[in-house]
Amino acid sequence: MPNLSDTLLLAEELIRRPSITPNDLGCQLLIAERLRKSNFRIEHMPFGEVDNLWARNGTHGPLVVFAGHTDVVPPGPLDSWSKDPFEPYIQEGLLYGRGAADMKGGLAAMIIAAIEFIKKHPTFNGSIAFLITSDEEGPHNLHGTQRVIAELINRGEKIDYCLVGEASSNKKAGDQIRVGRRGSLGGKLTIHGKQGHVAFPDLAKNPIHLFAAALDELTKTTWDMGNEYFPATTFQVSNLQAGLGALNVIPPTLQAFFNFRFSTASTADILQKRVALILKKHGLDFDLQWDLTGHPFLTAPGKLITAVKTAIQSVTGLDTILSTGGGTSDGRFIAPTGAEVVELGPCNASVHQADEHVAIADLLKLTKMYQVILEKLLVS
Repeated sequence: MPNLSDTLLLAEELIRRPSITPNDLGCQLLIAERLRKSNFRIEHMPFGEVDNLWARNGTHGPLVVFAGHTDVVPPGPLDSWSKDPFEPYIQEGLLYGRGAADMKGGLAAMIIAAIEFIKKHPTFNGSIAFLITSDEEGPHNLHGTQRVIAELINRGEKIDYCLVGEASSNKKAGDQIRVGRRGSLGGKLTIHGKQGHVAFPDLAKNPIHLFAAALDELTKTTWDMGNEYFPATTFQVSNLQAGLGALNVIPPTLQAFFNFRFSTASTADILQKRVALILKKHGLDFDLQWDLTGHPFLTAPGKLITAVKTAIQSVTGLDTILSTGGGTSDGRFIAPTGAEVVELGPCNASVHQADEHVAIADLLKLTKMYQVILEKLLVS
């Protein structure tokens, strides 16, 4: 079985690099050097300011891909951290540092698992690859996994199974996996009114007042009921902006930023049309810009889910829960290729927080689980 110290030491090396999105700061070079020693063909694929790594061992299928990212979110105020967020330390069985859970810990476990698997099964049946980007935590994700997938499609490399190392677990490693994700549809809405003095409202049109009834309807609308795999689609306003800085001026415009996290029971096109109908119903003069950052996806029961469930059961004794909750992940760019996609990683309780951490015992369990999954998929 894998050596815990290998996973732990690699995780620590990765955390020491302050790779705030979209910067990689040498993480992928470190990973590439490890993988090259296990006969992976290394291909660096930079696009713009984003670093991507495609590393493959094997020339034929089935192809099992480990997908992950080396970029992390900013640490925030340093005085919120007990210690330097980019100097990993261990306390009471926990490894602390920015990226420990999201997702340098899981990434280290994947790499060591693959290396140990190849040592044990040098003539395995298929191929193993890593798709690693520094563009997962950014706002647009245009030059990371999405671009690499497009390149792979162009040259005919077909992914059969993909494991994403995001922090999917709840209380214990492996107690929950993601087999799908909701889509994300953002909107920037501008309501046009007429500027004027608050003492003469009859000579102006207050866009805030005009929008109030429509906003009430938008927040109370049932967009769908979800289904057996997904919760109901939700509409959330994240920001309202109006005003010119003077308390006695009715503003000329109001801007509203909102987001749909939508299930497979809806489509982006239907949601856009329904929003426009509500705004027109209330007689508003508006402009609306949409930003679709991901469609919902769902992996049907198959070889990958079976292998993951078996691995979790054999390593932890847990019967894992299949979930589609949480935000988005780069799995949304991989699933449309026809690959079976499952997210399995550390516990998510501390991700994006100060004093982010991962249980060291979970890193060992994850390393074992990833290795068992490879055995179930690639060893006859």
